[in-house]
Amino acid sequence: MITQPLDIAASSLVVIDVQGKLAQLMHDKDALFRNIIILIKAAKALDIPITWCQQVPRALGPTLPAIADLLTGLQPIDKAAFSCCGSDLFNAALNALDRPQTLLCGIETHVCVYQTAMDLARKGYQVTVVADAVSSRTVQNRQTALARMTAAGIVVAS
Repeated sequence: MITQPLDIAASSLVVIDVQGKLAQLMHDKDALFRNIIILIKAAKALDIPITWCQQVPRALGPTLPAIADLLTGLQPIDKAAFSCCGSDLFNAALNALDRPQTLLCGIETHVCVYQTAMDLARKGYQVTVVADAVSSRTVQNRQTALARMTAAGIVVAS
């Protein structure tokens, strides 16, 4: 698959499941949180729309305050499926944006990020996973997922 360079007017950002105690277990969490914050600030500065998801927040807790505070004015989309695409609200929100390029950040790389990336690619989106803004509890899980996504034609960038 040939991908087009990212275009501000064609892009959106999806922030996936940066929540509660689980987020604190991520490999290199301080760099992860810093890079997600930078990415959100950049998206806001460029008027790139942001969609924000949370995996079963009553069980995993809310999005980390440092992230949630940057998303004031946006409603999180709560989901029960690993893939964000398992939520009708998420699909409707992304469809309403009408932006074919989607950047992903969040946790965990080998579960929710991976499944969301694969589902979005199957739907025809050009997906870019921001490698330094995703993580898992282990380096091996993160690296394996990034390699699998690359092999599937998903862009992995930093």
